[in-house]
Amino acid sequence: MSMTSMKSEFLRNRIEPFTVEAGAPAEEILRKMERISFQGRNLAIAHQVWRKILADDVLIFLGTAGALSAGGLRLLLAHLIEFRYIDCMVSTGANLYHDLHETRGRHHFLGSPEVDDEILQAEHIDRVYDTFVDEDEFIENDEWIAAFAGTLKPRAYTSREFLYLLGERLWIETGRNGILTSAYRANVPIFCPAIADSSIGMGLSQARQRVVDHGYLDVIGDIAESSNLVIERRPTASIVLGGGTPKNFINQASVQAEFYSPGGEGHRYAIQIVTDVPQFGGASGSTLAEAKSWGKLSADAGHVTVNADVTLALPVLVS
Repeated sequence: MSMTSMKSEFLRNRIEPFTVEAGAPAEEILRKMERISFQGRNLAIAHQVWRKILADDVLIFLGTAGALSAGGLRLLLAHLIEFRYIDCMVSTGANLYHDLHETRGRHHFLGSPEVDDEILQAEHIDRVYDTFVDEDEFIENDEWIAAFAGTLKPRAYTSREFLYLLGERLWIETGRNGILTSAYRANVPIFCPAIADSSIGMGLSQARQRVVDHGYLDVIGDIAESSNLVIERRPTASIVLGGGTPKNFINQASVQAEFYSPGGEGHRYAIQIVTDVPQFGGASGSTLAEAKSWGKLSADAGHVTVNADVTLALPVLVS
C-alpha cells in the first residue's frame, strides 16, 4: 500500500460534532456518541457490543465490584437480572449486603466527603464517600444474617447456594424487589467468591460463634459450579463493572472449564467499565487485550473498555 493510499485510509472516517436534541432518548444519544472521541466513543461502542451479546446465544456473566448498591444502582442491577439481560452474576459481598439492607426497608442517605468523620463515628454513621448509612442498622442486619444462617441445615454451602436461600428468605419476609430477591425469583445464580470480605461474612461468623456447625461456605465449590456453567453453555460473554475479585473469577471460570472439558474458548465478548489503569500491574486495571494471553478472551473477541465511573456509564447503557 502506498503512502498516499495509507493516508486516505487513516483519514476516511470523520469526527461528527455532537449536536444537541432536546429530549433525545439514551439510544439516540449513544448513536451520536459513536462519532465523537475518547470515553464517549468507547461508551457508544460498549452499547454496540452489549447489543451483539444480547442478540447472540451466549452465557452472559455480570461482575459487580465497588459500592454500586450503596451508590444507588441496586434496582438497575435487579432490572438486568429480572428481565434476563444476564445469566449469572459475580459480586462483591458489599454490593449484596447493601442490597439486603435496603430490601429490608433501610436506606442510604445523601452525604458529603467533606464531613468530619469523627463526628460521624460518634453518631454511629458510616460513610461511603458521599453516602451515609446507619451503623446501628448494619449491626441489626448482621444479627439477622446470623439468625438466618442458624436456620439452615449444618453443612457447607457454595456461595451460590447460600445466596439463593438468602434471596428466598428476603422475598418471603419483605416481598421487595432487589438484587438478591430478583435472582431468587428469576433463578439467576449469584456467586460471591470473596464473601468473607463483607458484612455477610461477618454475619456468618457470628452464626458460627453461636453454633459451631453453622456458617460454613464452600468457595472452592464455587469454582466447580461456575466452570460447569461455562461447559454447559459455551460460548460466554463477560460484562464487568469495576474490577476486583468478580472480574478475575469470571475470567478464571472459562480457564478452569478448559481444564475440565478441553476444546472451548475464552469469552466471545467482553465489556469492562473501570477507572483503574493497567500501568501498575493491578488485575482490576488490566486490559482485555492482556486477558487474551491467558485464554480468558477468544482471539477474535468483540471487546471494549470504558474508563469511566460506573455510576455515570451504566444508567445510560441500561436505559
